[in-house]
Amino acid sequence: MSNKQELGALLLRLVVGIVFLTHGSVKFQGGIENIAGWFDSIGLPGFLAYIVAILEVAGGIALILGIGTRVVSALLVLLMVGAIFTVNLAVGFLDGYAYDLILLVISVYLVLNGSKLLSLGQLIIKGQSEKGARSKVA
Repeated sequence: MSNKQELGALLLRLVVGIVFLTHGSVKFQGGIENIAGWFDSIGLPGFLAYIVAILEVAGGIALILGIGTRVVSALLVLLMVGAIFTVNLAVGFLDGYAYDLILLVISVYLVLNGSKLLSLGQLIIKGQSEKGARSKVA
């Protein structure tokens, strides 16, 4: 992949990671019990609020660090599909699901292409492959 594409993927990964980390953190800071109650009020099990918030925080951190980018992004795709169809679709495009759709599409991009630039996951994989190559030589 060219350097421009890797830089673009890095920017997408970092921004989406920051967005999800922030959204998840706000859920905890504002009282996750309130979010669970809201989930109940729209017909979703309240415990899903905890799963969503944890996924947003942990997923955001993982994306920022570049750990498990494709797997985390796939989970975020599912999260965004759920958010669009359970909450925002009825509201309409501009006032409803436009923002979530952007996060969904960026997450799909990261699932398909990954992001290796400044990625801890890439450093770990690279270190393991070098360690394996050294042990084969010895």
